[in-house]
Order: sequence, then C-alpha cells, then structure tokens
Amino acid sequence: MMADTLTTLFNLLDLKSARCTRFEAGGDWSLRFPEKSAIKFVAVLRGACFMLHGDKPPIRLRAGDVFLLSQYPSYVLTSDPALPPEDGARVIDWSRSDTGRYGGDEVVMIGGAYRVSSLHEHLLGDALPQQMLIPAEAPSAAQLSRTLQTLESEFTRTDIGSDMMRRHLTDMLLVQMLRAISAREGETVSNGGQGNWIGALVDKRLGLALDAIHANPERPWTVSALAGVAGMSRTAFSERFRKAVGRAPIDYVVHWRMQVADDFIHQGRSVSEVAGLLGYGSQSAFGAAFKRIKGRSPRATLRGKGSQRP
Repeated sequence: MMADTLTTLFNLLDLKSARCTRFEAGGDWSLRFPEKSAIKFVAVLRGACFMLHGDKPPIRLRAGDVFLLSQYPSYVLTSDPALPPEDGARVIDWSRSDTGRYGGDEVVMIGGAYRVSSLHEHLLGDALPQQMLIPAEAPSAAQLSRTLQTLESEFTRTDIGSDMMRRHLTDMLLVQMLRAISAREGETVSNGGQGNWIGALVDKRLGLALDAIHANPERPWTVSALAGVAGMSRTAFSERFRKAVGRAPIDYVVHWRMQVADDFIHQGRSVSEVAGLLGYGSQSAFGAAFKRIKGRSPRATLRGKGSQRP
C-alpha cells in the first residue's frame, strides 16, 4: 500500500514531538516566549487571554481555540495587551514540572513543540502559514478537543507510560491540525489564492498525484503519467496542479527528488548510488539537476555533511 504524502514527509523530516507542557495563569499577567525555529501549538482549555504576535493586532483566545505557529518569532500571551510582558522562560520554572503556574488557574493552556531535521525543516515551514488559529467553532475543533481532553488527563495520571501517551497524543494533534489547515488552504486555492502542497492534499485527484510522486521519486514521471494517476486530462491536471501547489508538476517532481537526494547524501550514500536510486542514468545528469536545485554539487554536499547538523 502506497504511503500517503504526510506519512512520507514526516519520515523524511524525522519529525518528533518535543516536550508538551501545561500552563495555568490568573490575575494580571503577560509573558513573552522566545523565537524558535520550530513548529508549536498552544490550546486554550479554560478561560481566555490574548496572543500578541509580531506587529499583528492582538488575537483573543478562548476555551477551545488552538493556534499553530511555524518558524515563529517571539510572541506574548497575556491577560491584557497593555501590560508590559515578562520573560516567560525566566519567570516560570519548568525544570521540576511539566505544569507551569503564574498567579492562579483562571486560564489553562496546553502547549507542545515539534522538532524536525534542520536539513528539511523548510518543507513544512514553507507550506504552513506562520500563524494559524483554529477557533472553537471550526468543524475540526471538536476532534481536537477530544484529543486535548485526553492529553490533559495524562498530566495528572500516575500510571505507567504517561510520558509516552503524551508524546503520541501530541503527534496525533499535529496530524489533526494539519488536516484542519489543509482544508482551509484548499478553500483558499478554490477561491483563487496561491496554494501549496498542504492545500492540494484536500483535492483527492491532486492528492493521488502527490502521493505517487512522494512514494516513487525515481520513476520517470511525465505530466501525462501524473494526469493519468489523477484521472484528469493532461491540460486540466497541469493547470490545476500549478495553481494548487505553486509549481508545474515536473518542476515539483525534480525539487522533491533533490530533497530526497540530499537526505540520502547526508546518510552517507555515494553520489553514484543516489543517482541510481533516483532513476538517473548517469552521475553527470544527476549532478546537473542537483546543482540546479540545491545550488551546490552533490560532491560538495558530501564533503560538507560532516559539519552540518543531522
């Protein structure tokens, strides 16, 4: 059975959930959290507060709201946007507990972050909006709420495996949030906006083509072959793909192929082996394609991989 696009991408990204924490606050409070090159979610379980993000207007958050941040700058959570923020990393001692407290428990939130391979982090970051709010009344919020309730209960349980449960539930939340985002991005595309692969996944026909590309990058894909997978005419598929994903189909194929090649090279595979795995008849043809997309030769990447983070 062919893996779907999200599963393939998550494997390539080496995506892992980081620490998941619970936060309680009451009274007058305002806390600034640092910039991170990561993906983070925060869900409001009880009460209401504001989020300040860059130069954007304050966003009022209430129980049931979830927001996702990607490659995010510093942001503020506060009871009142007029309050000067304190340094959240210093004010709250996270070293002894996964629950942080400030002043009371009128507001209760759960937050979690996701680490991805630095080699591929742009794949998810480029496809996600930097900030997205999933409001409590959104159709997808009910499913998120059920998962969040189970996740919250794991903060108070003393049973074995509680940490593992929280990690798995946090991973599940990311998939549920990406489904919500893909539905919203799909609406943007259908309304004439510029899309990306996240939004294209809700289009069943384009989703089939994307799954085929991601699962079999070595195949000598043509627009006609991909149109056949999608069950569309060549012209209709090409236009729809470009509009939804932001690239022409074969351009997307080559970019994905080189992303996989970069991963293989950083695993220590030889250039000739990678060329063969990705369907190239010669190292020179592969090298030319790799340099055109990545801006460096495969051998330069192979020489430099030891100095880069895995």
